[in-house]
Amino acid sequence: MGTSFGALCTDFYINTKLAVKMDLPSERETILHLADRIHRGVPGMENFHRYEGEVVLESNRRETEYHWMSLRRNSVRTGHVNPDSMDAAYKFHKFVLEQAPYHLTISPLDVDYLELLFGFDLECKASHDEVVFDALLAATPLGNLMHIPGAKPLDVQPMFGLSLTKSGDLQAYFEVRTRSRSRRGGTQRSAKEPLSVFLTLRRYGPVHKLEQLLKEFDDLKTHAETLASERVVPDLVMPISRQITSSNA
Repeated sequence: MGTSFGALCTDFYINTKLAVKMDLPSERETILHLADRIHRGVPGMENFHRYEGEVVLESNRRETEYHWMSLRRNSVRTGHVNPDSMDAAYKFHKFVLEQAPYHLTISPLDVDYLELLFGFDLECKASHDEVVFDALLAATPLGNLMHIPGAKPLDVQPMFGLSLTKSGDLQAYFEVRTRSRSRRGGTQRSAKEPLSVFLTLRRYGPVHKLEQLLKEFDDLKTHAETLASERVVPDLVMPISRQITSSNA
């Protein structure tokens, strides 16, 4: 059984990012030890790749549900796509958060921020920008900008950020991302790409001890679930989903 959020979109995923201030170790032995530990904890993660500036360990992306971990110069990123449950995704992310600092010698002073993202991918064969404009902006003052004869939406990707605390150490971002198309607005290149809605929660340091990361993660997921249920789904996902259905009618 998938998550309730997953039932609302084509693909639902939960990602994390642990950003650090100093460059992470890049030695072969260090990276392989961490990859081996993650693989033993999540046996399906057996595909190991190296790209320019990035090392990736992942399970089979051809499966509907899969996990991935990415090591970049200043961050450790993880993702769980179409998790069977929210708890299963959280367990995976917390497992990596426990292992990565130990293997990569990350200290509390080194932590810049911890980020949690909920992603909703929606299949959309129509023009993404037109769908987003009609769903979210058409009946607003911003929508009046389009009241020009012959004009059509070309780049409509609203993003809003807000601080959830007075100090600004806890932030939330709401983003709608449309996919690439030709410079003239053609949709052929994006017909097979999803339209995405992102909710990102970010907690800045300092961190006094590494064990605090797990507590910070639990705090982020609580905020994320609340904002997703009360704001993202009713105010972004559902209006866009209804407009996609209307566009295909």
